[in-house]
Amino acid sequence: MMPVDTKAVAKFPLVLPALKSHNSQPMNHNPDDLIMLFNDLFRESFRTILVRGSTEPEYLPFSEPDGFAQVVFAHGFFASALHEIAHWCIAGEQRRKLHDYGYWYCPDGRSPEQQQAFEQVEIKPQAIEWLFSLAAGSCFHISVDNLAGDGAADERAFRRHVCDQSAHFLAVGLPPRAQQFFDVLTSFYGSADRIRDAWYHDRARLLRAEPEHDPSRITETL
Repeated sequence: MMPVDTKAVAKFPLVLPALKSHNSQPMNHNPDDLIMLFNDLFRESFRTILVRGSTEPEYLPFSEPDGFAQVVFAHGFFASALHEIAHWCIAGEQRRKLHDYGYWYCPDGRSPEQQQAFEQVEIKPQAIEWLFSLAAGSCFHISVDNLAGDGAADERAFRRHVCDQSAHFLAVGLPPRAQQFFDVLTSFYGSADRIRDAWYHDRARLLRAEPEHDPSRITETL
């Protein structure tokens, strides 16, 4: 098992009621804030913690009755943490019992068929990650992550699907755990009244079919 910062469990006490909004000062995108917020929300209710990994992202189900499942994000990157949280937020109960939710790793250089499958399962997580990014005031990059292969199966369609899915979530609400985390992010960063305007502004950028690759967000599963 890869080394992770398990000290994060004890590092941040339950302090959500006393959180101070970042609304009155420049955004400081410290992944330790995400660790604090996530662990305060889900450590007890879902026996799951967010931890800083040293290499690749990974999901580790708990192996002992009194243990914690771990959502491990890559290299301490803020964007990687949001992406891995998004995946966890839509993983069902049975998936959360399996290492990496039971998916297999399919590296960069995928075939057209593999890439199409990748894009299909990435629509919802990337739509959720985008909304998390808007709530935190950080920059989101749509990623098809196939630089060594033939690129996206249909990048224009993928971007449109991510935008459409995020619009649906804005209209009807996110999945329950994602909504909880989104609400805490908007409270912590003081962004609730700016989300829709920020979404409309960002949508034009994301719909441009120009290849993007964000090395801070490593996507690992199919």
